[in-house]
Amino acid sequence: MGEQNSDVPQIDESTLLIPLDDYLESGVHIGTKLATEFMKPYIYRVRADGLYVLDVKATDDRIRAAAKLLARYDPESVAVISARQYGTVPAAKMARIAGFKVIPGRFVPGTFTNPEHHGFIEPEIVFLNDPRTDSQALNEAVKMGIPVVALCDTDNVTSFVDLVIPCNNKGRRALARVYHLLTQQILRERGELGPDEELPASMEDFSYKIVKS
Repeated sequence: MGEQNSDVPQIDESTLLIPLDDYLESGVHIGTKLATEFMKPYIYRVRADGLYVLDVKATDDRIRAAAKLLARYDPESVAVISARQYGTVPAAKMARIAGFKVIPGRFVPGTFTNPEHHGFIEPEIVFLNDPRTDSQALNEAVKMGIPVVALCDTDNVTSFVDLVIPCNNKGRRALARVYHLLTQQILRERGELGPDEELPASMEDFSYKIVKS
């Protein structure tokens, strides 16, 4: 791994869902140049360029915990939200495979709170790509007493997030990796995949495609 060793603590790779290099290659651990008090417990170090680096083991552990939690719910009662462009494709892919509801793109105010709204839904748990960009969904979930699971970067405030998955929630490949892993682990928890069985869909299937002009 060369210089990448400095970005991670010593980790027993046998305890991870995937090889450590796969996490590092997709940049799941690379945060921002801002670290909130909420996210400091999940940060391993700060690099010379000022970027905070997340603890990969914490990310792996929280993906497992989130999968275990989400697998307990009726799939139709889970709502996946991503206003962030790079999160729309992986969010929709996870929802399609796991049977969740999904709202990619703009979240219309009143979706959780206004029964008169044509897109009104009453989820039992909400999954957010980013508590900041998905703040309207977060606020409505909190108002309605709906538990929230969220991907949280080093710059996130997590006051109303019930289960934090610390990770790069902005990068295209990082998001594809996390959603792919989470989907696979949810299906394992449900017994729809064996404990070591891999998801038929690849990480690339979860990746937002950039169209070059």
